[in-house]
Amino acid sequence: MFWIIIAIVALIALLVVGVYNSLVKSRVQTQESWSQIDVQLKRRNDLIPNLIETVKGYAKYEGQTLEKIAELRAQIAKASSPAEAMQASDALTRQVAGILAVAENYPDLKANASFVKLQDELTNTENKISYSRQLYNTTVSNYNVKLETFPSNIIAGLFGFKKADFLQTPEEEKAVPTVNFDF
Repeated sequence: MFWIIIAIVALIALLVVGVYNSLVKSRVQTQESWSQIDVQLKRRNDLIPNLIETVKGYAKYEGQTLEKIAELRAQIAKASSPAEAMQASDALTRQVAGILAVAENYPDLKANASFVKLQDELTNTENKISYSRQLYNTTVSNYNVKLETFPSNIIAGLFGFKKADFLQTPEEEKAVPTVNFDF
């Protein structure tokens, strides 16, 4: 009888350790997937000054727009949460799109090899950010499911695991664009 009790206690202990380790692994994967977004945001932040300098060589662009871009880059760098970083990042994306639109008015700029290369790099980085956001939300989903399902929800509660937040699409990006073919 004594050995049966010890076997049951050992089995329960192994179950707790296994579930705990699974929760830790999921939490770390969530953190790692955010890190991938952070890497791409830094890459984009590093590309933007080069793009701006190239554009400035061709166009007198609004000084306040360039200041806003610098401010948003700083906000991303000092964000204290993924949500703050993505909010600043989304605003930065809109500002950069404005700069790229300026190129449409300058054929020489559009033909400039440095500008084209920077534009391609920026587009590639934006695609990587988008993919990384999807990956982050997938890992958050997997982690949060573990926090809510039995028996891991009991272990999560005992050890203070907290739900992670999904990255949300800003409302202005959810709006259906207006298409007008009237010339």
